[in-house]
Amino acid sequence: MTEFTRRDFLRLAALGMGSLALNRYLAACNPQSTPGAIPTPPVPTATSIPPATQAASAPPASQDSSATSTATSSPTSTSSASMGTPDLVVARNGDPETLVRRAIAALGGMEKFVPQGARVVVKPNICVDSHTYEYAATTNPWVVAALVKLAYEAAARSVKVMDYPFGGTAEQAYVRSGIQEQVQAAGGEMVTMSGFRYVDMDIPAGRWLKKTQVFDEILNTDVLIDVPIAKQHSSARLTLGMKNLMGVVRNRSAMHGSLGQAIADLNTLVRPKLTVIDAVRILLANGPTGGNLNDVQQLDTILASPDIVAADSYATSFFGMQPDDIEYIKFSAAMGLGRSDLSNLKIEEISL
Repeated sequence: MTEFTRRDFLRLAALGMGSLALNRYLAACNPQSTPGAIPTPPVPTATSIPPATQAASAPPASQDSSATSTATSSPTSTSSASMGTPDLVVARNGDPETLVRRAIAALGGMEKFVPQGARVVVKPNICVDSHTYEYAATTNPWVVAALVKLAYEAAARSVKVMDYPFGGTAEQAYVRSGIQEQVQAAGGEMVTMSGFRYVDMDIPAGRWLKKTQVFDEILNTDVLIDVPIAKQHSSARLTLGMKNLMGVVRNRSAMHGSLGQAIADLNTLVRPKLTVIDAVRILLANGPTGGNLNDVQQLDTILASPDIVAADSYATSFFGMQPDDIEYIKFSAAMGLGRSDLSNLKIEEISL
């Protein structure tokens, strides 16, 4: 059966499933106490609420005294641009869009990942509808918008952005996070992940999770770009690239019986071509929903790699951890889904 025929079959199967209620229990973001609707007064500090985002321009890299602290020492770079295309790029100390552009350029440019005329899906983390991006529970809006722009610059046919939020409705979360405004300004389309469009999928390589329901457009897209925010998580310890892909699954509660292995199993089925980890602001505690600026650390850093395991492995260093401290990284590396051996990777570090 050709790829085209298989995609058509999945679309038809999705349409025949009928309207299904969305499962909100034990979702990818575990329940945490979160503040209610937040007003938007001026400049963010540890005791004040951050301002509403502006569509016109991205915020500059800053030294926000309420959120900045000394970063955890990170793995030593083992490569430079002169040694060929790196396996992983770490870009630091710039505004979000510039960091994304420099990181992707160092990997060979977006055209390496997005063929001309490709349909692209960008999957951020839009966890809740109660916080703006300053709280580091959702992906930075300008990081997402930069990926939309780069995909179109590589001649993508379409770029759609989507997630299945844990708190509130998708429509509310898309707006509150600031992501919808920036994506639409960049020419992208926000998609609500309606329940009837999930498709039953077997996971042949799964060791614990053998089947699940995945949103049809994730299965049908030409290019999937995964763009999580790096944050602490009460069950998985960290939300990074692989954990972020739980947002494409309808019944996420079924994964919690063996969460680390289930995440690894899901990643045998859903394989992004590119992972970009937003570490502009990271959430150090009370994740995944956050709600306190004292838990936020500003790093002004972006990681990018075609190897999702390598990207997640490096990102553990921001939290003073090692790759083997996170079950889904350890299991995924053991299953051959990517490399966690950072000492043997070509890592290019860029400081702007």
